[in-house]
Amino acid sequence: MSLIGSALDGAQVVAFVATSDLGRARAFYQDRLGLELLETTPGADVFDAGGTVLRVTLVERVVAAPYTVLGWSVDDIDHAVDRATEAGVAFRRFDGMDQDDRGIWAAPGGARVAWFDDPDGNLLSLTHHPGALL
Repeated sequence: MSLIGSALDGAQVVAFVATSDLGRARAFYQDRLGLELLETTPGADVFDAGGTVLRVTLVERVVAAPYTVLGWSVDDIDHAVDRATEAGVAFRRFDGMDQDDRGIWAAPGGARVAWFDDPDGNLLSLTHHPGALL
């Protein structure tokens, strides 16, 4: 094991996502996604994302990546997508991908994935991994 690996044994992962408007992001992550707000500071809001700390950090300008930056592994993706849709989350469709009516794509390995954007254009996802330990 590498030196840094042993130093990180048992350390909790902290996830980060950027926003240019904390109030708008807080409304999305807390009200639409239902995450518990743990702390708010002038530079970040901190949420409990299923036991992982999520820091939504204030930046001057968000540069949205063209790939998923944050995702959740869910037990029932149909239910999760339906609940998110009811809360006002819009799921993305991608050209060339065979997505069902909900916007869920079935990967060749059996996973099912649905993507959506936060208010700053960060690409987020919900994934169901059948039989996985995630």
